[in-house]
Amino acid sequence: MKSILVVEDDRAIRETVVDLLKDEGFSNVTAVRHGREALNFLEATATLPSLILLDLMMPVMDGESFLRAMQAHPSVELRAVPVIVLTASRRRTQLPGCVTWLDKPIDIERLLQLCTKYVGPVERAAPLGSEPATSTTAG
Repeated sequence: MKSILVVEDDRAIRETVVDLLKDEGFSNVTAVRHGREALNFLEATATLPSLILLDLMMPVMDGESFLRAMQAHPSVELRAVPVIVLTASRRRTQLPGCVTWLDKPIDIERLLQLCTKYVGPVERAAPLGSEPATSTTAG
């Protein structure tokens, strides 16, 4: 099953992004607090995520350090995982492995478009009350 890894130190943002993605049908979402936790998770997991959403400014290991470590990793598969940088910083530099940037506050529609592009469309259950009405005719 395709998955998303959220790397964000701010608990409120981390939980909001995870909840939003799950509510939108991306059921396999994991979150960690900083780059070191992300690398530990990636090295331990049996199946790599299809996408990483990465904050830049974090304690322990920031986003740029994480990207450098990821690109230097011996696993070709790990180096190939696309990364979307989420940041409040307006500074833009070329970062290895970064496919695009999303500014904070996050544009939810754009985030969902990008997740669909890299993870694939999600199957949504029909909302409650959307079933077709059944007609009952006396006869």
